[in-house]
Amino acid sequence: MKAPQIVLATGKRKEAIARASVRKGTGLVRVNRKPLEIYEPELVRQKIQEPLLMVGDRWKSLDISVDVQGGGIMGQASAARTAVARGLLSWLKDSHLEEMFKHYDRSLLVNDPRRKLPKRPGGRGARKRRQKSYR
Repeated sequence: MKAPQIVLATGKRKEAIARASVRKGTGLVRVNRKPLEIYEPELVRQKIQEPLLMVGDRWKSLDISVDVQGGGIMGQASAARTAVARGLLSWLKDSHLEEMFKHYDRSLLVNDPRRKLPKRPGGRGARKRRQKSYR
């Protein structure tokens, strides 16, 4: 069986959706067409790099392109890291790597189902209520 030409993977977190494509290349990682090395803020960059660091040097023969839209900065980072981890896993087909991802952080492979609660009447948000005065 020959290796795939391109692998597509997705990741979601809150309102953010990330689509990653993995193909043979020279180790370029781009997020929204921007190289990961110059992606700001640094905390977001480190979060997206986590699955790459766990794989070791095997990702340096691959090009990874991630398109993220919706949500905020950290939601996009979580969605992107899930998409990258899933893409690497389907490209490399390594069961030991899957166990390592699950043991480190399950959200590397599984989308986080938590969503924002809707605003309800009687207050400013989902939980906050107007105070009562009995005088």
